[in-house]
Amino acid sequence: MATIKLEIVTAEKVVYSDDVSEVVAWGIEGQMGILPHHAPLATILRPGDLLIKKGNEEEYFFASGGFLEVTADKIIILADTCERAEEIDVARAEEAKRRAEVTIKEQPSNVDMAATEAALRRSLVRLKVAEKRHRRHPGTGRSST
Repeated sequence: MATIKLEIVTAEKVVYSDDVSEVVAWGIEGQMGILPHHAPLATILRPGDLLIKKGNEEEYFFASGGFLEVTADKIIILADTCERAEEIDVARAEEAKRRAEVTIKEQPSNVDMAATEAALRRSLVRLKVAEKRHRRHPGTGRSST
């Protein structure tokens, strides 16, 4: 099976570095799948879930945005923030969601609604990625399929 090198990097650390068989991410024009031998590409990375496939294994991440570049032999994701599904603090994401929903409902005049809506989207995606973690076998990191 063909593979391509993937590096996910934030300002703080290298989040992931390995050979993979597929990456599914959210670019500026929507969701895209990248396989080995993909044409060169550079795009803005929208906040969303990242799916990393390595053979039959799948791993999910949350990325808050950044940039994605595909070259002949590598995929590089420069993310603002990036968390593995198992690193997501569900209680914190639920609280962020609740706060954003209250703010949107009350619509105080001193609040940046675009920023509040973006915070709500980020919390919803974090919860979606965390939910995918619960569908996996405990401790194995493998999908239940």
